[in-house]
Amino acid sequence: MALRQGEYFDGLETMTSGEREKYTDRKLAQTVKYAYRHAPAAKRLLDRAGISPAQIRTVKDLEVLPVTRKTDVIEWQKADLPYGGLLAAPPEEVERVFISPGPIYEPHQRAAVKWFAKSLWAAGVRKGDVALNTFTYHMSPAGILIHEGLRDCGATVVPIGTGNTDIQVQTMRDLGVTAFVGTPSFLLSVIKRAEELGYNLKKDFALKRAWFTGEMLSPSLRQTFEQDYGIATFQTYAVTEPGGAIAYECREKSGLHFMDEYIIEIVDPQTGKQLGPGEVGEIVVTPVHNKIWGLLRFGTGDLSSYIAEPCPCGRTAHRLAGILGRTGDAAKVRGMFVVTRQAEQVMAKFAEVARFQMVVTRAAERDELALKAELKQDTTVEVKEKLAEAIGKGFQDACRIKPDKIEFLAGGTLPEPYQKLVDQRVWK
Repeated sequence: MALRQGEYFDGLETMTSGEREKYTDRKLAQTVKYAYRHAPAAKRLLDRAGISPAQIRTVKDLEVLPVTRKTDVIEWQKADLPYGGLLAAPPEEVERVFISPGPIYEPHQRAAVKWFAKSLWAAGVRKGDVALNTFTYHMSPAGILIHEGLRDCGATVVPIGTGNTDIQVQTMRDLGVTAFVGTPSFLLSVIKRAEELGYNLKKDFALKRAWFTGEMLSPSLRQTFEQDYGIATFQTYAVTEPGGAIAYECREKSGLHFMDEYIIEIVDPQTGKQLGPGEVGEIVVTPVHNKIWGLLRFGTGDLSSYIAEPCPCGRTAHRLAGILGRTGDAAKVRGMFVVTRQAEQVMAKFAEVARFQMVVTRAAERDELALKAELKQDTTVEVKEKLAEAIGKGFQDACRIKPDKIEFLAGGTLPEPYQKLVDQRVWK
């Protein structure tokens, strides 16, 4: 297929397989050596594994290192505030700090995150677009990083954040918004509200494309957006701890291209050994695009496989075949990770609760989180209502998401084998 003029954000996207192998191996070797010298946590990781930086010369060599988990980063930072030994630059070089659930403090430099534009560019965002950015700008990296990516593509940005669908509808209409950035469930809410207000999306609005991350875009919802409303949709897979966007869709929408700014492995979650094309395993990420964050081999907890065949769009990187589920004790709910350890810390504050279970489901294209709590002894309705309110607030403060439902149970009610997090979502 002939290459389209201006389709690619940079030359990395169309490297030959040989060029990409040399590029990734070179960047990886440089990254490991730099992290070893400048990030104490990276040095400890290699030293404990009995590995010298010089032994990591190729992507295959990464198998000798253990996979770092979100829970590891949380514990490292608790023991060594604020960055847990992962900062690989002098503190004065940090331009800003984001906070993700845990909490995890994430230092950033502007120059290190310009690559976020690559996924937006692949979605067709260009100068002349008016983009509604509905991600939060408060503490979370999503809002501002995506804002900067939109500007790198030349788009005009409306930093509206989430919430208040009436304002979203009015702003979209008044400003002639052409691109929506956010989660698919929130766009659906905005569209439904517009229809309730008497508008016809195709006739009364200029919306042409939507770029999603933080939440799965189901095939049925994509069909609704594209066929019913004429909105071109694109997905990006992002993880905050390594830095943001990891893989992104092109116009072919047949898998998500690996970002060249990362080394991405699909590994056996038990052994850490790399898997081949089509084999399902955990997505493990090593950022090689900046010199401020010494994070090596970060396990995302997400399951996927990869496609090695060339894509008709002309991009040559491997592609994720979609997110198939979670490996461990965390789940992404409405764009936010809910981590079992965080929930444990919240529930430990309530002496009335013996055991609890979080259940994630999906209804009407929206993630829902239900909390089931076994009480040590039964109590009045009023006490349960107050307890539910306090638990809901505690969850929102710690996990940045509030349970949709809190149900109190008698002791011994939760099914065995007992699990604190159950993900029952089915993607259709």
